Amino acid sequence: MRLKRAAAAGGALALLAVMGACSENKGTGPSVDEDRVQSGSIATDPKESMGPAPEVPGAAKGGTFRVIREVKISHLDPQRVYSFAGLMNAQLYSRFLTTFKDDGSGKVTLVGDLATTPGKDVNSDCKVWEFTIKDGVKFEDGSPITSKEIAYGIARSFDPDLTGGPTYLQEWLADTPQYDTKWDFKANKTSLPPGLTTPDAKTLRFEFAKPHCDLPFAASLPYTAPLKADKDTGVNLDNQPFSSGPYKITKNTSGVELVMERNEHWDANTDPVRHAYPDRIVWNFGPDPEAGANRVIADNGDDQTALGWNGVPSALVARVAGDAALKPRSVQGPTPSLWRLTINTSRVTDLAVRQALNYAIDRDGFIKAYGGEASARAVTSLLPPSTIGYQKHDVYPAGPSGNVDKAKELLAGKTPELVLGISDDSTELATQLKGNLEKAGFKITVKTIPTDAKLDEVGKKGNPWDIWIDQWAADWPSGAAILPVLFDGRSIKAESNSNTSYVNNDAINAEFDRVLAMPVAEQGAEWAKLDERIMKELAPAVPLFVENGYYLHGSKVGGIFISSIFGYPSMVNVHVKQ
Repeated sequence: MRLKRAAAAGGALALLAVMGACSENKGTGPSVDEDRVQSGSIATDPKESMGPAPEVPGAAKGGTFRVIREVKISHLDPQRVYSFAGLMNAQLYSRFLTTFKDDGSGKVTLVGDLATTPGKDVNSDCKVWEFTIKDGVKFEDGSPITSKEIAYGIARSFDPDLTGGPTYLQEWLADTPQYDTKWDFKANKTSLPPGLTTPDAKTLRFEFAKPHCDLPFAASLPYTAPLKADKDTGVNLDNQPFSSGPYKITKNTSGVELVMERNEHWDANTDPVRHAYPDRIVWNFGPDPEAGANRVIADNGDDQTALGWNGVPSALVARVAGDAALKPRSVQGPTPSLWRLTINTSRVTDLAVRQALNYAIDRDGFIKAYGGEASARAVTSLLPPSTIGYQKHDVYPAGPSGNVDKAKELLAGKTPELVLGISDDSTELATQLKGNLEKAGFKITVKTIPTDAKLDEVGKKGNPWDIWIDQWAADWPSGAAILPVLFDGRSIKAESNSNTSYVNNDAINAEFDRVLAMPVAEQGAEWAKLDERIMKELAPAVPLFVENGYYLHGSKVGGIFISSIFGYPSMVNVHVKQ
């Protein structure tokens, strides 16, 4: 998932598939567990998918938990949820086919949520999958959730009016990125898209033209949330979703406040991950990151039970990290949001030039311009360390500050003229990059792009930039959600490209197909090998860093940890200290 980032040196954001951890801070900045290894599995015993979730020591029901955030959540409709605040919040009022058991330690297990297991690969070829729906799962009105309502939720995600959500299932079922032209939801509301069937009330069946071994992971996203057809209000569902989770939305004042209260029909015995300890969860929107953080630091009144969602801004890091009284109220961890200098290979066609860029890069200088070690840690791979099967490699060993001499050797006296596209709110990063690369023999022309338009503009084939800063966070902790998405040339289209390096290599594309057809448990090591091979043979980007997350909560908040999947503070264990 490519993401829009506001200020370059603002509070660190935590994103999907994070390796979350808290550790002792002995310096002036936050300390994170940088050596944690991500591991994951898919539950095979149906007991692992049943509830109730193990009790959190010291937790009790009651009270109101609050979240302070600058802006409202972009979408509440589960089929449209794809922001990370949205993803973390949606699991409180919606349930999905599958979900992850996670305590923030980096070890995750995929289990059934509405389903009794994470799915059955019927023919052991990853083309036909079946899910059995649990007994006792209900909507907020007490009516039972069956395969029919889950299928309807997936079907409505084909509606082109319901923009914003992920599109894996739609594209896989339709066997084309143009899924909404393959099957028209508006004209077929009483039927289901091709390949999706409900043989009975307890069975949901997917049939794909190609193998999709990652389906159990993809089914954990909110577009598998159920919905009754007669409760579908179209685009207005964004204002008042129909609950299948432990909470229901009782008040939504757009941009001001979102209130959730208990769904009395949620059965903890069916839920392997959620607790619903607080009576109410309230989002308060408005304060900027610094104002929100200062409220949590002050710890007065209702803010004693609050979490600062925008993190600790860089201006407050030294103060917060140096205050021993705040350490028990801080949550820290590296995230999987990997930033890279994307190289437009359709314009920068010389491999030696792309390799020289990798040698020239001054990661330390870039990280300082970005916000310092409190905000980021350097990487040299296309996969973040949070990826299952990750192996560290450094194909172009240039040291933390770059190797200008090696870059000049590769350029062999040439002075490549490159256009650097930069968001108009990231001029400090542009200054650092320009100075860094020109020392190595490049001539850099900086051209700004409006921040709100940058993702659209660099996603256009034939755009006028040679290099730009990009970022990606996987939708689940597998190389399958990173490397093929970013570097499979067969996906390149006129606009809205994720492969913004515009690389298209037949041998690498064939490797994507080979690994994607393997059982998920065997893919991890293969993605790591392919990561290194892509960097050696194609050098389509310069890996820069992964972000660090740093959050504060009030003194009466317990159970917060950074999600190993979503990368923001998880609220499944949250409780108000009585």
